[in-house]
Amino acid sequence: MGKLRFFIALWASKLVRVFMRFLGRNATYFPGVVALKICPDFLSRVGKPKTVVSITGTNGKTTTVNLTCDLLEHCGRRVLHNRLGSNINAGIATSLMLGCKLTGRSKYDIAVFETDERSVMRIYPFVPPTHIVITNLYRDSVMRNAHCEYIAGFLNDGIPPQTLLILNADDPVSFRVAPGNPRVYFGIDKLPSDTVECINLLNDMRLCPVCCGKPIYEYRRYHHIGKFHCADCDFCTPEYDYSASDVDFGALSMSVSDKQGSGKYNLISDSIFNIYNELSVIALLRELGISHDEIASAMGRANIMVSRYREDREGDIRVVMQLSKAINALAITRAFDYVAGQPGRKQLLVMMNDLGDEEEWSENICWMYDCDFEFLNNPDITRIVIAGPRLKDLYFRLLLAGVPKEKLLCERDELNTPELFDYKEKSDIYILHGLDSYPLGLKARDKIAQYARAEAGI
Repeated sequence: MGKLRFFIALWASKLVRVFMRFLGRNATYFPGVVALKICPDFLSRVGKPKTVVSITGTNGKTTTVNLTCDLLEHCGRRVLHNRLGSNINAGIATSLMLGCKLTGRSKYDIAVFETDERSVMRIYPFVPPTHIVITNLYRDSVMRNAHCEYIAGFLNDGIPPQTLLILNADDPVSFRVAPGNPRVYFGIDKLPSDTVECINLLNDMRLCPVCCGKPIYEYRRYHHIGKFHCADCDFCTPEYDYSASDVDFGALSMSVSDKQGSGKYNLISDSIFNIYNELSVIALLRELGISHDEIASAMGRANIMVSRYREDREGDIRVVMQLSKAINALAITRAFDYVAGQPGRKQLLVMMNDLGDEEEWSENICWMYDCDFEFLNNPDITRIVIAGPRLKDLYFRLLLAGVPKEKLLCERDELNTPELFDYKEKSDIYILHGLDSYPLGLKARDKIAQYARAEAGI
């Protein structure tokens, strides 16, 4: 009876997907819902590739999954993935359904799945990964993921004991996950921009998690990320199995070495955060047996998704769209730090509004006070236009961060904001948007481009 129910679920979900695609829908989630409703143990029964890679963590999952899939495909592998869809159990069910024949057998040798950290207990017992990449564990929305140690608990409970972990050695929260599992570590050697003390509001490792002693940092990137040791016990950053060195932000290159050799790589971004994402992918692909030369060749053709970062020259102005995840204080801080550190004069459109929650909005805005808006109090940032349903809260927070009142302009309708920029100034314009405000950001970008081209006489 269970086998018959599985086949009914498989065929029904395939038909549902065909119908939804006919209607112009992505069909990345609902077919899986149908499959699991008909056959609750669908994930256990459906065929799976021999190699299953799960990429999880607080931030960077989507970028890392897309980069991994791109590189594997450039290297000639056929990859089953969920990079266009849901990262919870129904999304994984949809992907596995698509990747199997009518007989239920998988058509692929390798799968790469983005996996929500809180969903691992509903996925890993039924789809055990051979490899898991944990990008990082940071404090996330207090309305969802609360604190990084809380999320580490989900991973500790859900990760199968035989799975190989690829971990960030510079992140003392994530490298402690599932201590009994086989693991390799990646990390970045000291950079000229590194500091020792934490300059951020968020610091999730103020005390040693082993003895409550004080962590002493040899160098720190941001927040709790860096190389350290405890003053009172032997807890410290583990040795790198995959080490990035000679990072050249101007030439956009780095070297990566391991026990078998080394390679020279193009950087997909000059953001340190994305260098970690890229390094995690290189470590994973090396563990899958792909050579440095093959990975480096494929990396030369890779790019970050335009929904995460997009840059265009419009007349005399560079227009940049930069993802800044709404209600995720650390992700937004990293975006602020990056933008503030870019050379030249800049104007900003700040529209980090969680539009999906607007109708039933939580009044909890504490994330704004965990986020380093102080990075935007920068003399090179000449104007900040604030838009959307939270503009008054954002305006007040920017004032508290010391941003001069005369630099701030407010407009409730995002599509009216392009009129508020000074195009004669010929400074770069950055659009800082959330995940679900991306379509609005694109429309604003197009209007900004029109004004910029008109100013340039194009």
